[in-house]
Amino acid sequence: MKLNKYTSALLLAGVCFAGQAVADNDRYIIQVDNNSKGIIKALAKQAGAELHVDGDGFFAATFSGKDLEHVKGLMNNPHVKAIEVDYKRTAMGLYNDDLGDPMTKQITPYAVYQSQANQVTFNPNAGMKVCIIDSGLDASNPDFIWGNITGDNDSGTGNWNENGGPHGTHVAGTIGAADNNFGVIGMAPGVNMHIIKVFNAEGWGYSSDLAHAANLCSAAGANIISMSLGGGGSNTTESNAFASFTAAGGLVVAAAGNDGNDVRSYPAGYPSVMMIGANDNNDQIADFSQYPSCLSGRGKQAKEDETICVEVTAGGVDTLSTYPAGMATTASMTVDGAAFASSSMENEGNASGSLYFMGTAEATDNAANGKVCLIDRGTISFHDKVANCEASGGIGAIIVNNEAGMLYGTLGDTNTTTIPAVGAAFEDRTALMSASSATINIGTADYGFMSGTSMATPAVSGMAALVWSNFPECTGTEIRNALKATARDSGAAGKDVHFGYGIVQAADAVTYLTANGCAGGDNGGDNGGGDSSITLSASGYKSRGNKYVDLNWQNAGTSSVDIYRDGNKIVTTANDNSYTDTISGKGGGSFAYQVCEQGSTTTCSTTQTVVF
Repeated sequence: MKLNKYTSALLLAGVCFAGQAVADNDRYIIQVDNNSKGIIKALAKQAGAELHVDGDGFFAATFSGKDLEHVKGLMNNPHVKAIEVDYKRTAMGLYNDDLGDPMTKQITPYAVYQSQANQVTFNPNAGMKVCIIDSGLDASNPDFIWGNITGDNDSGTGNWNENGGPHGTHVAGTIGAADNNFGVIGMAPGVNMHIIKVFNAEGWGYSSDLAHAANLCSAAGANIISMSLGGGGSNTTESNAFASFTAAGGLVVAAAGNDGNDVRSYPAGYPSVMMIGANDNNDQIADFSQYPSCLSGRGKQAKEDETICVEVTAGGVDTLSTYPAGMATTASMTVDGAAFASSSMENEGNASGSLYFMGTAEATDNAANGKVCLIDRGTISFHDKVANCEASGGIGAIIVNNEAGMLYGTLGDTNTTTIPAVGAAFEDRTALMSASSATINIGTADYGFMSGTSMATPAVSGMAALVWSNFPECTGTEIRNALKATARDSGAAGKDVHFGYGIVQAADAVTYLTANGCAGGDNGGDNGGGDSSITLSASGYKSRGNKYVDLNWQNAGTSSVDIYRDGNKIVTTANDNSYTDTISGKGGGSFAYQVCEQGSTTTCSTTQTVVF
């Protein structure tokens, strides 16, 4: 499996940061009232800090050589609300293998068919806009309606329409590549997109960058935020930013992570964010897709909360999408005039001629002179097989897998061969063995393959835009619920930690909303017995020995609402969509909240759990 330098760096970054719990580069977020921000920024500078992101109600700063407790001591001021670690967020592309040739015709990725997106027509007049927080969208790729795309640069990352690696361009293509007879087609072809470039040249950014980006997405009028990124540790600044976007009617979608374990990655782990896992084209869960528990709290206090674990999955293995122009490698193969799938191994070029079977090519064979070698996998290395073909006068090589599926491979770091070599699927071996001629080609392309929950996330983001464009009166939470209610069950029977409710089905979601309206029916996604017409987000933080929980809700129909904590009503308050609950006492704990229409115990939000 071939990893380019960029993808390898991302994979290593994901491993290093998945469980990180200390400040990266001694960088912290300071929460402060905007009216007092100037004073606190001056105080930070006096303490030797380097200032970075200047957000709404916070700023980020580096305090070289100082840990969190030291910084809290330096910034002890009544205007400071909280100080927390500014965690790194890394792009989650796992690996990419290039195959196929979409340069001359439009190709529909398998996830489009698997998730029924081809059965739904995107409504461009609905005004849907997807905000992509990633590494930028390179303007060199022609497969976009560029008049529908805007963007913001983040500090130190460069222009939003210049790539910081192929990751962001690949993600954007899955969401909104145009329907234009070449390249690929996105889930919501031509959808309006707003691009925010948060990753630097090394492929990472900070949680403060994401919080600031969420505000920029709101300012740009986005309906959906799509994030194929993540890292260890949570903080309230980041959580509050996405909770506010959701409470305002938006939908936030993020990748579960690519370490193949049960670690919870953020921002996907926040309740206001829809966590996405990845499956392959055989409806199997990807072995790299993370699967955190849905339990919130510990021991007897533990409660099921589906908003902190995988909710649905989509295709994320060997996903074909857009690249910056010429940055991908593509392979094509025709045998007796018929096209066959192939994978690029090494050596750009074209070879066309008679097909000669060399067995496992363990030795030279003069009968291969001037021909394309057909070679079985096994016994010796790929490199030695191709070298023996070339030494025999062969002009190209096709290596066929010896197990089900496509052969992905390289000829190694010390490759000495020059003829083009491609991999082929075991399922095609019989047809290849009976053929008489072949043409193979390896060249650069504007399209390539990647794998990861990074690729599944934009698939769901694009499908959400696709479905939502047909029901623009709905809220993001209602679209989220509809996608869960209609997901096709896979893996273990019923909801499970790997697939959540299953693989997203766009056409079924449209049918469901047509029949039930935005509020939907019994979608199985109600984690607290509430009425999904009332949406609630809850974010907790500590200050001066007390615990605080900010509650934000929408769609309650009475002038006042009842707020419940752990099943007990704590207050009746005006229906102004927000309330802050104060909990005195030291220590941690888990607290479950619901908002109900005044006097009702049935017209309520789902339960949202906050853990300290």
